[in-house]
Amino acid sequence: MDDKIISFRDLSVWQKSMDLSVLIYKITDNFPKHEIYGLTSQMRRSSSAIPCNIAEGRMRGTRKEYARFVNIAFSSGVELETQIELARRLKYLTDQEAEQLVDLVTEIMKMLNGLQGSLRD
Repeated sequence: MDDKIISFRDLSVWQKSMDLSVLIYKITDNFPKHEIYGLTSQMRRSSSAIPCNIAEGRMRGTRKEYARFVNIAFSSGVELETQIELARRLKYLTDQEAEQLVDLVTEIMKMLNGLQGSLRD
C-alpha cells in the first residue's frame, strides 16, 4: 500500500464520498416522512457505506482485503445510484438534484475503479 497515505482520511475518494453522504442526508431530510424507514434510510445507509468501507479496507492491512472493501464501496455506489433514480421517479428529487447526485456518485465510482486498479499492481 502507498506509504505516503497514512490515513484513509488522506484519500480524496474518502473525502468526496463523505461529502456525498452529507449531501444525501441533507436532501433526504425533505423526503416524505413515511419514507423515513424506507428510501430515506436506504439512501443514507448506501451513501455512508461508501466511505465506511473505504476506511475499513484501508485499515485492514492487506491489499487483498483492501481491494475487497473497495469493491463493497463500489457496490454501495451502484445501489445508491439506483435509489437516486427511484427517488427521482417518485418526484422526491428534482431532475437537477438527481443529476447532481448521480454526477458525484459517478465521479466517486471512477475514483474507486482507479483505486481498485492500483491495488492490483
